[in-house]
Amino acid sequence: MILVDDALRRRQAAGEPIRVAMVGAGAMGRAIAYQVKHHVPGMEVVAIANRRVDRAMDAYRHAGHDRIEEVSDADALARAIDAGIPAVTDDATLLCAAPDVDAIWEVTGAVEFGCHVALDAIAHGKHLVTMNAEMQGTVGPALKRRGDEAGVVVTDSDGDQPGVMMNLYRFVQGLGVRPVLLGNLKGLHDPYRNPTTQEDFARRKGLTPHMAASFADGTKMSFEMALVANATGLRAGVTGLYGFDAAHVHNAAQLYPLEQLLDVGLVDYLVGAEPAPGVFCLGTVEAEFQARWLELYKLGDGPLYTFYAPYHLCHLEAPTTVARAVLFGDAAVTPHVGHVVDVVATAKRDLSPGDVLDGIGWYDTYGQCENADRVADERLLPMGVAEGCRMARAVAQDAILTYEDVELPEGRLVDELRAELAPVPRR
Repeated sequence: MILVDDALRRRQAAGEPIRVAMVGAGAMGRAIAYQVKHHVPGMEVVAIANRRVDRAMDAYRHAGHDRIEEVSDADALARAIDAGIPAVTDDATLLCAAPDVDAIWEVTGAVEFGCHVALDAIAHGKHLVTMNAEMQGTVGPALKRRGDEAGVVVTDSDGDQPGVMMNLYRFVQGLGVRPVLLGNLKGLHDPYRNPTTQEDFARRKGLTPHMAASFADGTKMSFEMALVANATGLRAGVTGLYGFDAAHVHNAAQLYPLEQLLDVGLVDYLVGAEPAPGVFCLGTVEAEFQARWLELYKLGDGPLYTFYAPYHLCHLEAPTTVARAVLFGDAAVTPHVGHVVDVVATAKRDLSPGDVLDGIGWYDTYGQCENADRVADERLLPMGVAEGCRMARAVAQDAILTYEDVELPEGRLVDELRAELAPVPRR
């Protein structure tokens, strides 16, 4: 969104920067704080909330701030913001309620906690920008409905694959080409990866082991594809998606079932294809006139044409999302169509009665995409709901869990929001 840069410079020149408060100070929050301070004029991260306040302070120090104030009430937060002093707290509700904050940036990756932050932000009239595909892929349509009612934008971020895919989707549509597949390019997919197998990689990359495992076992990618499916109406071709092996993204047009692509359109991924870790879109045109021009422009002879972005630059691109939401009311990734594709919990190992399921990227489950109408009809257990559930009966490795297989924890907001979702029927 090239127009964003000039709009932000105008806010900087006017002395009216966008004020954003961030919830979460992990690797991504730390990187965002640095990026905004050094490379995003017209925007300030005025406060960070984190369970461990010392990590919020570390994020600001890493960004180069030498004066930071810990706050515990609304008045202290307001004074810090007014004085231009970065504030830290362990109470995210202070940030959501702060009148001087334009947007809340939720970057925890936690589903249940993220739901509470999201509803609190929306209730206080704050635009909600997330880097939390896990939450958005579980209850995104319910959050969007509340955001629409409150007149605020609810969106996931540029830079993460869903944002890059949606920018590519809108670009392709703008050409007069009909997108029929949005895809992810993965270097590795092994559903049995866990924090132990990924420990060394995580240490080298500055990630938590379970986060690294959620990338490798396909769960994070599944949530990313659910986000773009719910934004566009594209569907899962099979349970878990096709996930073909390929040498290059240009092989994609020969791999997928053409009838499915032209009928409902798909979300999917390739493994091992260059230019990983990018994203791609397959599109088609109806008019022979347009096909002749696309052939002249070196896009091939159809009926499918390949468009791709060779990278995604998470925290480097993410501030653009805040500017799009606050300045233009535009969402990078939001479930415009509704509840189309879900992510279902699948046994990573044999599970026994009494086992309490661990979280995303851990040892018990991995996530797979499935169309939301089947999930509802067969009462399949969403991955974003699985954490903390107690197994009521044995389930074999690689079996998809159902609600009948588990006992849900009591009193969770995520379950209330899930109850509001209605699957979008196949058109």
